[in-house]
Amino acid sequence: MRVVVVGATGNIGTAVLRALAAEPVVSELVGVARRVPAPGAGHPYDRASWVPVDLTGPPGRVRAGLDEALGGAHAVVHLAWAVQPSHDRHRLEQVNVGGARAVVDAVLRNHVPHLVVLSSSGVYSPGPADDHAVDEDWDRDGIASSSYSVDKVATERLLDDVEEHHPHLAVTRFRPALMFQADAGPEVGRLFLGAAGARAVRLLGRPGAGPHGGRPRFPLLPFPAGFRLQALHADDAAAAVRTAVVGRHPGPFNLTTDEVLTGQDLADLLAGGRLAPVPPRLVRTGLALAWRARAVPVGEGWFDMAARAPLLDAARARRVLRWTPQHTARAVLVEVVDALLRDRPAATPALSSRERG
Repeated sequence: MRVVVVGATGNIGTAVLRALAAEPVVSELVGVARRVPAPGAGHPYDRASWVPVDLTGPPGRVRAGLDEALGGAHAVVHLAWAVQPSHDRHRLEQVNVGGARAVVDAVLRNHVPHLVVLSSSGVYSPGPADDHAVDEDWDRDGIASSSYSVDKVATERLLDDVEEHHPHLAVTRFRPALMFQADAGPEVGRLFLGAAGARAVRLLGRPGAGPHGGRPRFPLLPFPAGFRLQALHADDAAAAVRTAVVGRHPGPFNLTTDEVLTGQDLADLLAGGRLAPVPPRLVRTGLALAWRARAVPVGEGWFDMAARAPLLDAARARRVLRWTPQHTARAVLVEVVDALLRDRPAATPALSSRERG
């Protein structure tokens, strides 16, 4: 089985490569990335052959690169997505929506029978008033103030159209909660905190001894009052991708653990229980001003999505894919925070704290 992974060098791409490299049914693995891993990057990158493609490049070059990668493929996993540069809305739309369109066109042109796309919980409309978890039938109009959400909605509209007009193509879309792993610690810092913010966090914090016990990582945890979150390990998301690819399971799937973490839960994990609740309006206003001053890399749209996107019910993935996450949300968050605090060298530019270009 020949499987192509587009966007194979970042947080989720690395996890998906690991999962597919361990799958006996996958006889050929192809990675597509704007910048391919350097020789000697090690596992899992050495298990794939690589085709460099910049999805925002000249159309002829993009088409040729994707055709080279997708020719003879049995499945394509599309993961490529940009969060930065957040002030360049046109660039983000080019990468996210334009890139998805280029991959879809290449899938159809090369008669690939199965397309797997990583969507997001951000595709959903604001959650219900009682905050119960929603399944895959919840409205998909997104959060209008979040460019990330808007682009995820546009990508899913594209997939809706493909399913309607090309019923022979199996389309799988995953809508996960926040996804982390140790390898992504520096990347998370770069994308969401910026260089200065990540340095400040590392000055204030210190890696802990594990998810339970040991010294607190921070002296205090400021957190928006009333916020809650779900989190998922990248390897658990990749396991669902692997099952969907091998079994050619179409349709939408939410992915998350059953845990819903509050600010106090996070403070217990990271700051010895010392929580400093912050009024959400104050956080949103400060974030908006700081983003406009280019002091932080993400703006209030991310805050709005975190505040208003619904909790996920992943029962369908458990039932259809027989999927069970192997990591708790608490362990996932501890893992990525410790990796951010250590800031070790990354295997690829996409995972680095110092990516340029």
